[in-house]
Amino acid sequence: LINNKIVKTPFLNILDRVHQAKMPGDERGLLGFAFHPEYLNNGKVYVNYSNSDGNTTISEFTKSKSRKLSIDPSSEKILMIIEQPYSNHNGGHIEFGPDGYLYISVGDGGSAGDPHGNAQNKNVLLGSILRVDVNTDENYSIPSTNPFIDDEGADEIWGYGLRNPWRFSIDSQTSLIFIADVGQNSWEELNIVEIDKAGYNFGWNILEGNHCYLEDDCNRDNMVLPKYEYPNDANYFKTMLGIKQKKGVHGCSITGGYLYRGTEIPEINNHYFFADYCTGKILSVKYDTLEEYDWTEMLMATISNKKIYISSFGIDGNNEIYIVDHGGSIYKLVKN
Repeated sequence: LINNKIVKTPFLNILDRVHQAKMPGDERGLLGFAFHPEYLNNGKVYVNYSNSDGNTTISEFTKSKSRKLSIDPSSEKILMIIEQPYSNHNGGHIEFGPDGYLYISVGDGGSAGDPHGNAQNKNVLLGSILRVDVNTDENYSIPSTNPFIDDEGADEIWGYGLRNPWRFSIDSQTSLIFIADVGQNSWEELNIVEIDKAGYNFGWNILEGNHCYLEDDCNRDNMVLPKYEYPNDANYFKTMLGIKQKKGVHGCSITGGYLYRGTEIPEINNHYFFADYCTGKILSVKYDTLEEYDWTEMLMATISNKKIYISSFGIDGNNEIYIVDHGGSIYKLVKN
C-alpha cells in the first residue's frame, strides 16, 4: 500500500525481450524461473525464456536495490543461448538440485518426430536436461560429475533422449528427479531416476514411452524406460479450440508436478502429483521406493467442476502444492 492505494509492481518484468506467442502451438515465452538457494543473501534469480528471435535464453537477474520486492530487469546476465529451429518443444523448466547445481530442461527443438535427430545427439544441447554450476565468476562452470566431460558429448548434458520435458522436479529427501515427457502420437510418460547418477538416455526418438517409435524392433540397450505411461488419445487441437473431448480419454500432454511434502494433508504424503493439459485431469501416484509405486492408487482432484488447462505446478515454502492454469489462475491443493 502506498498512500492507501494498492500498487501492483511486477516482481520481474522482462516483457521487452521475451517472445510473445500469438498463434496456437507456439510454445515460446517465459517458461521457467528459479530462486538461487542463497537468494536471501545474494538476491539472485534465474529465468528460462525464449528471446525475440525465439531462442532459449538462460539468464541470471539480481534483486533491485531500490525496491524490496522486485528484480532489476537491467541486471540481466545471459548465461547461455540455445538456438531453437522450431516454435515448439522448448522444455523450459529450471530448478536447483540438492547439490547446488542448476538443472535446465531443453526440448528436442520441435516440429514432429525430432526430424533432426537432436534428442539422440549428445553433441547438441537439445532434447536433454543440462546441469551447470552458476556459482562462478564466469557465466557458469561444468560440474566435475557431469557424464560427458572429456568424452563424446556436450559437457553441459546431464541426461538426454527427451522429447519435451514439461516439467521436472527434484525431491530433496530422496534425491529423485521426476521428469514428465510429452509424447508424440501415442504415449505420455513419467521418468523417475536418481539425480546423483548421470548420463541417462531416456530413449526418444527411438522410443516413445516403452514402445518403439522409429521401427518395430528397436534396440533398448542402455535406455531408461519410464516408470509410468498413459495413452495419448485425446485431441490436442480440440483442446486448443476449446472443443469438448470425448469421454474416457486419458489425455494428450502431460504436465509434471511435485511429490507432496507438505503438512496440511498428511494422508497424501509421498504422492507425486501431475496432470494432463488436454483433459484437465490431476492425478497422483504413491511413491514407496525407486522400484515400487502404487499405480493403482490414483487420486483425482477437481477444481470446482471447472475445466482448466494445467500448464504447471508450484510449491510454497511449506511444500504445499499449487496448480497453474494456462489462463492465469493459480489454485492450491487442499483437503476436500
